[in-house]
Amino acid sequence: MTVTEGVDDVSRETLPIESEKAADALDRVSREVQEGDVADIPAAGADTPLAQAVAADTRKRMTLAGRELPRPAQTRVLTVANQKGGVGKTTTTVNVAAALAQAGATVLVIDLDPQGNASTALGIDHHAEVPSIYDVLVDGDPLSTVVQPCPDVPGLFCAPATIDLAGAEIELVSLVARETRLQRAVSKYVTELTEQGQALDYVFIDCPPSLGLLTVNAFVAGSEVFIPIQCEYYALEGLSQLLKNIELIRDHLNPNLHVSTILLTMFDGRTRLSAQVADEVRSHFPDQTLKASVPRSVRISEAPSHGQTVMTYDPNSSGALSYLEAASEMAAQNAAENSEDRS
Repeated sequence: MTVTEGVDDVSRETLPIESEKAADALDRVSREVQEGDVADIPAAGADTPLAQAVAADTRKRMTLAGRELPRPAQTRVLTVANQKGGVGKTTTTVNVAAALAQAGATVLVIDLDPQGNASTALGIDHHAEVPSIYDVLVDGDPLSTVVQPCPDVPGLFCAPATIDLAGAEIELVSLVARETRLQRAVSKYVTELTEQGQALDYVFIDCPPSLGLLTVNAFVAGSEVFIPIQCEYYALEGLSQLLKNIELIRDHLNPNLHVSTILLTMFDGRTRLSAQVADEVRSHFPDQTLKASVPRSVRISEAPSHGQTVMTYDPNSSGALSYLEAASEMAAQNAAENSEDRS
């Protein structure tokens, strides 16, 4: 059906044409559409933003999808932290972890946020009766007793958080060695797996948006800090305060702690602000900031409502491909010199 036919059919059915004069006017409009307006519509070409985005996603998919990534020589424990809320900490944690697991790594996600959003995204039950990271921190239970496998991604495991964790901040105050309880649990768990002939490649600790005892435990447990930064001005303000706290932890509790990875999230290529924030972060942290950036994506937001990460919910979406690209860059950091021995 031509444009003219479409206009003609719809218009004659929907408009109350009461006279021959009105009908002639409608025909004249139809002819003008055919002769003038259609010719003015620009054809989609390779220089359009949509075509460029599709081409970029296609290149990522062809380069990264199905590729096995190098595995680290020893377990990397990364604390995913940013005291500012809503910057994509949990989303980044679960999706990068899922991408690494899909590429052949064994990954553990420790949900240290009382809201339990990481547990939800990984399809793990985290109601009050479920053994959780609270039991590890407060009661001293072994980490192995609370770890559950992710149902959708082989090689991905989760230590869930329950609402009990909300009271852990207060309960930890009176406990001996309160800042190192998570570190000792993680270290013991890694040792147990090694003795069983199993390798744990990555541990991601998803922190709450605060700088309380839970986050301090996460900083002491990890040797690397992974910072997701939203591409907005407030994120830069929060980053300076976060770096000061990391420095304090390094001076007093964990001398090995350092910022190893920064990922730009919620990047909107249509705005100059996103580009300015990205340039600012990359100029100050050129070695730590990943080349990949994660765009705003409806698919990323939808995935948790289905109890999935975007890596399984829609693996071909721009969000999933961006996280896969970020995971690929992370895997290249400190990769094993002889990864074949562990495969």
